[in-house]
Amino acid sequence: MMIENHPILGELEKKEKITFEFDGRTISAHEGEPIAAALLAAGVKVLRYTEKLREPRGISCALGRCTDCVMIVNGVPNVRTCVTPVQQGMKVETQHGLGIWRNQP
Repeated sequence: MMIENHPILGELEKKEKITFEFDGRTISAHEGEPIAAALLAAGVKVLRYTEKLREPRGISCALGRCTDCVMIVNGVPNVRTCVTPVQQGMKVETQHGLGIWRNQP
């Protein structure tokens, strides 16, 4: 669910609907919104698991200051998804621990 009319900020600017992949699922989003916001709107609350205790983490500060929202985006680990805009066809994966670099095609 997305706020479309905010009492202070007013009406949300209409953006194109896109899709991206999250852990093998197709997720619908509004172009340019933060990845973490698109995932939250789709019901996803866990974005990564800590290295030592394997505890779940989600959105915390939503300002790009902490690392609770880091995920693997297009094969690159440790991307702060609260400040990274979603793009058509993007591949996003839950990060476990420190993340693993994957080769790009």
